[in-house]
Amino acid sequence: MVPVHPRERVARNFIKRYGMTRFREMIAAFGENRSGQQIAQTLGVSRERVRQWKNTFGETITFYRLYPEAQTLLDGAPE
Repeated sequence: MVPVHPRERVARNFIKRYGMTRFREMIAAFGENRSGQQIAQTLGVSRERVRQWKNTFGETITFYRLYPEAQTLLDGAPE
């Protein structure tokens, strides 16, 4: 028997309890950066539980995006 990764187990349990549609909605909400409180109210769970799911199902990646005005200066700057 192939061991199941804990993340997959949590996802399967979520889908079993709330359904695939709710799972997709929750993942989309994470991608839209909606607040944990908004998601929690939708699902009828605590904000802490949403935070746990968010950490289980993915990771938040932040990056520094340069404003176009500064990028223009960099692109035209001599070496």
